[in-house]
Amino acid sequence: MESSSPQTLPLWTRPLAAVGRRAIRWVNHLGAVAIFFILATLKVVHPKQLAKIAYQIYEIGARSVPIILLVGLFTGMVLGLQTYHALVTVGAQGALGTLVALSLVRELGPVLTAIMITARAGSAITAEIGIQRISEQIDALDTMRIDPLRFLVSPRIVAAVISFPILTALFDLIGILGGYFSGVVLMGANAGAYIHRVQTSMELKDITDGFIKAGVFAVIVTAVCCYQGYFAHMREDSRGAKAVGLSTTAAVVISCVLILVADYIVTSLLI
Repeated sequence: MESSSPQTLPLWTRPLAAVGRRAIRWVNHLGAVAIFFILATLKVVHPKQLAKIAYQIYEIGARSVPIILLVGLFTGMVLGLQTYHALVTVGAQGALGTLVALSLVRELGPVLTAIMITARAGSAITAEIGIQRISEQIDALDTMRIDPLRFLVSPRIVAAVISFPILTALFDLIGILGGYFSGVVLMGANAGAYIHRVQTSMELKDITDGFIKAGVFAVIVTAVCCYQGYFAHMREDSRGAKAVGLSTTAAVVISCVLILVADYIVTSLLI
């Protein structure tokens, strides 16, 4: 029995067929990203990788510190300000430290850190690998019998898995200090109660869960960004420099969406 083409389908089924084709395309891409990541991960262990990993830790981690500290500070300040006004209405100002600390450590810290790194480092990863692809530098690596995955992708995966939890910890710390500044210094909350609640409300599990999320986000960001750059030449909608630009945009958007989706899934598993 021959399958019906989109032109021969009944008119009312064509929107459903379009949605189905898009869903199948998404599933195919997710499967390709997973295979791409697994192949790159299997090639991580190599004695010559250490120098490349150290350089990528600098590029992904160290160079992201200023933006992480800035965003963390103002996130903590806004959170402390809004939380204080909300708690005043119920007479529970003493819980300010608890809400600020747990909100940052459990949710805002890992998520916002991952999004900021995606915007700064993830886009650069996609653009760099994409340019190397369209300029045939990756083909040259193949010609010289150098594995492009081991040379370009594996060091970035390891560097991201190392850098994301460290940057998340910095975000949490500066965010808690920002909450102290806005809640205690500016709004007049009790300093001792704030510090005591921060110390007593957080458990090791809260910190560990935040680091687990950071590790998951690191895998998602590097896999998506490296994949988009590596296969920029295979885009159906453009070629050349425009393909690199569209791949970079797609990498940032997809990474941010998957970060939020993964945050919900990991939270539901760890809660």
